[in-house]
Amino acid sequence: MASTTALLLLLTILSSLHLPTVFSFEFQVGEIEGWVVPHSNATTLYYNHWASEKRFLIGDSLRFRYKKDSVMVVDEDDYKKCNSTHPIFFSNTGNTVYQLDESGPYYFISGVAEHCHKGQKMIVKVMTPEDSSSRSGSTSSSTSDSSAATLSLGASKLVLFQFVLSTVAAYLF
Repeated sequence: MASTTALLLLLTILSSLHLPTVFSFEFQVGEIEGWVVPHSNATTLYYNHWASEKRFLIGDSLRFRYKKDSVMVVDEDDYKKCNSTHPIFFSNTGNTVYQLDESGPYYFISGVAEHCHKGQKMIVKVMTPEDSSSRSGSTSSSTSDSSAATLSLGASKLVLFQFVLSTVAAYLF
């Protein structure tokens, strides 16, 4: 009888543990070509078109790959003017990963003004948690070709789950 009660208690505890699965994606900006000046026959909205086909969520990140250039996050006014004098964020490493840590718009420009004026700039809109109940708007090619899924579980819940399982196994066996 005691083992049945313990087993029921264990099942109740395990069923109350909601181990949420959180997916975050790393998007490769510009796909294969990377963060470059758009071709002369491409629209000046090249990167905005690319970004509009994606659904960005809090926790996602953008990878910028480039040579002899830089990437900056600026405010909306500096974005419109291609002004790189007051960046919120700046990197010129050639392989920059930028974490999208809050909802709202992010304004990216090349640090080279001439590149920015030729269309090397982008607006990314990060959805609020309420808007992000699913990624159904993203295309299958964008999730398979340009993003790497990272599965993460809450560490404390995972440790607790492992502890409970090991305790039950020791008790039953």
